[in-house]
Amino acid sequence: MTLLERLKSGIETSSAADTIQLAKELESTFPEESVLTLEGDLGAGKTTFIKGIAIGIGIQDVITSPTFNIFNTYRGPKTLLHMDAYRLEGSPEIIDELMLEDFMAPPYCLAIEWPGNLGQIPWTVTLSLHLSILPTGNHWIRTVC
Repeated sequence: MTLLERLKSGIETSSAADTIQLAKELESTFPEESVLTLEGDLGAGKTTFIKGIAIGIGIQDVITSPTFNIFNTYRGPKTLLHMDAYRLEGSPEIIDELMLEDFMAPPYCLAIEWPGNLGQIPWTVTLSLHLSILPTGNHWIRTVC
């Protein structure tokens, strides 16, 4: 069973290292221009997952949550744009104001946390994930249909 097939059912990770490894492996399946959305409660592992995406790309920078910056850009063999829309609820016009397209020269991966706060996303989404915390403290990661 492929990684994408396993994600349809859901994958449990027991540590940040497991989550990072899963994301690193998943990144290798992404096309040259990819948009990833991540939903889940605070602390569910969205930024940790994006750290794994960055490692998969080959980015050496420290990846931090862009909650207050709105988005961070990381350069590597592929550009990673990490957006956190947590504080943007009800502000879909912000996408135009941020001028993200200026940073989206191929190859790139745009990873958006809290995509529901943006309303309609103007790009084709490659993959949507939902992350949650299980009663055991482990994390559950699955695709959103």
